[in-house]
Amino acid sequence: MSRRKTAVKRPVLADARYDSQTVSKFINSLMYQGKKSTAERIFYGAMDLVEARTSQPGVNVFKQALANLKPVVEVKSRRVGGATYQVPVEVRPERRNALAMRWLISYSRDRNEKSMAEKLAGEVIAASRGEGNAVKKKEDTHRMAEANKAFAHYRW
Repeated sequence: MSRRKTAVKRPVLADARYDSQTVSKFINSLMYQGKKSTAERIFYGAMDLVEARTSQPGVNVFKQALANLKPVVEVKSRRVGGATYQVPVEVRPERRNALAMRWLISYSRDRNEKSMAEKLAGEVIAASRGEGNAVKKKEDTHRMAEANKAFAHYRW
């Protein structure tokens, strides 16, 4: 079933400290059960840690990390005559951001520092240097797409 109308894209308000929509979106996806102030505390705490460790503006390191995490291609499953192929497709800009944020958050949660702020700071710094698990995930995604290049003609 597809919907009759396209969903309306609602604008996200920029955040208070950095006046950035990207940061605001990230805080929203970091948030659990509507606890936005907690999510903000975690994010800003992480940015302070990043600034202390790298002596660069935290938000710049964060943007660099996201840029390093954005996938260009991914694979989608496609059924053709009883066989399922992993077909490489290009990722829309909106989804690139969403995936980068999702990976950054999920791999931050998997780290073993004490607080979530520390975990996030660690993963952000690693990602901005092009290392860490989130970057590995992006490279794996690219590798999958590269390996299945032969099925690119099944794109739809």
